[in-house]
Amino acid sequence: MGSVFSLISGWILDLLFGDPVRLPHPVVWFGKAISLSEHRLNKGGCRKLKGAMMAIMFIAAVFALTWLLRYGIIYVQHTITDLFCPAWVGFCPLLVLFDAIIVFYCLAGTTLIREVRQVFLAVDRSLEEGRQQVARIVGRDTSELSAQEVRTAALETLAENLSDGVIAPLFWFALLGTPGMMAYKMVNTLDSMIGYRTDRFRDYGCWAAHIDDLANYLPARLTALLMILQQPSSFIRHLRFVLRYGRQHASPNSGYPEAALAGILDCRFGGPHHYFGQLFPKPYIGSNDRQLSTQDMKTAISVNRFAEIVMVILTALTVFIC
Repeated sequence: MGSVFSLISGWILDLLFGDPVRLPHPVVWFGKAISLSEHRLNKGGCRKLKGAMMAIMFIAAVFALTWLLRYGIIYVQHTITDLFCPAWVGFCPLLVLFDAIIVFYCLAGTTLIREVRQVFLAVDRSLEEGRQQVARIVGRDTSELSAQEVRTAALETLAENLSDGVIAPLFWFALLGTPGMMAYKMVNTLDSMIGYRTDRFRDYGCWAAHIDDLANYLPARLTALLMILQQPSSFIRHLRFVLRYGRQHASPNSGYPEAALAGILDCRFGGPHHYFGQLFPKPYIGSNDRQLSTQDMKTAISVNRFAEIVMVILTALTVFIC
């Protein structure tokens, strides 16, 4: 029961506050550790082996550290209750609080929605402001994007990160608790920093990218399913769209939530993008190259929130039953 309370509490905190800007964030620490090790190891020979060892060690260390912290909290709590309040044995409020904070840090639904909303507001004011705003949430070069491409990039990121930032963390929480949730965040951070097919990262980030592909395989497809459930009358049509276009992406996973949103909005995502100065040709997802609007952003946010709420309910039920 404590895990369910932690889940709901952490999720509500994310709804209210989003990412805590003024507080230390584990993902920031992950990023610093990855960057430091990459600068030291990503040179010379055996880059693929060094990248693999680094990725595996970081993921295992985060899982082990989170598990040890939980074990330590349980030990301290039981010691205190044995001495001063034997009737409380079996209930660990400190652990519930710890897990709730981990859930809060690992979910990124509210912050992403805020950022995407700001992109649409910014590009309505000026194209250059829209480019600068969308650069906060995408890895591609935004300096020459059109207004349509800025809006498209924001919505693609909204769909993709619904999986990476909400559904996948909850999925791994249901399977492995907060240690699994934190380990997944390390997996995702590794991929977002070094999992690129550029000259610099092709070998060193190879394993990080493949581990992320594996960790997101089921969550990405579950995300697409939850998204199209928001419109039950069109479920079969949207499902066919996802099955047709979900594979039309360089990533084996990202195409599924993007296809789900493109199908719901009846628009077109994808196409060639620039990353780190290199052009990457990508297929299109959908065929209706219509102009996107603020109403499309509002619809996309509604779809995201629906999928998020359903996933929280499913996760709570899974934790409660198991």
